[in-house]
Amino acid sequence: MPRCPMTHPDPAMAPKASQPVVIEARNVRKSFGHTEVLKGIDLKVHRGEVVVIIGPSGGGKSTFLRTLNHLDAPSAGEIWINGAPFGFALRNGRAEAVSDAALSMQRRQIGMVFQQFNLFGHMTALDNIRCGPVQVLRRRADLALADARRLLALVGLADRESAYPAQLSGGQQQRVAIARALAMEPAAMLFDEPTSALDPEMVGEVLNVMLDLAAKGMTMVIVTHEIQFARKAADRILFMEDGMIVEEGHPARMVDSPKHERTRRFLRLVGEAA
Repeated sequence: MPRCPMTHPDPAMAPKASQPVVIEARNVRKSFGHTEVLKGIDLKVHRGEVVVIIGPSGGGKSTFLRTLNHLDAPSAGEIWINGAPFGFALRNGRAEAVSDAALSMQRRQIGMVFQQFNLFGHMTALDNIRCGPVQVLRRRADLALADARRLLALVGLADRESAYPAQLSGGQQQRVAIARALAMEPAAMLFDEPTSALDPEMVGEVLNVMLDLAAKGMTMVIVTHEIQFARKAADRILFMEDGMIVEEGHPARMVDSPKHERTRRFLRLVGEAA
């Protein structure tokens, strides 16, 4: 099957091309049964770059994000992280899947924040954050504790370290989830519609944390319908539909004057629903 066409680079874009590539997808395809959800996606994300993916529901955005850390293994194509194969190894010039244990080790490089918070209900906010570094990274307990407190402060929850998830609002739980992912010291963060499960008044507090991470130089790939956030935070916006990247470009151009009619139609619908 021929590769899907890519749009020409937007001359207004200023990707951080002088920085190393952290995430690379090469002709990534994904099928579920006879349904092809991803149809040959290529993407490079440089260190410190924020790439936001927008598009209609069912267009493949979340599936693509899950292939980047092999929660859904690609049916074809390759993922590379920091210049090394991810989810596979090259042996005698052929790609072979790695073991589950090796994949778990590789996944430490990529933090992921989901729509649902997935916190451990029997643990405090502080323990949710420090348990991974202690149990997985074998970090000293005192160092993990200090870092967990630093991260709680980073997401504006220094005063809630003893609270259990049920005692936190949805926005607070999502901020703890972000801090928990950061505690593993990932090379990049993936966000899958992190505000979609939140009440409107809680959306801003989570987006502000993500804006702060962007300002600090965290490499991020974000799936969201928050268009104004995308315009403010992103280095690039990608519009995905029907398993393909239809258009990509500088945030201001993509929001104000997209070239493709499918992108314009989507943004009109999002604006009418806001």
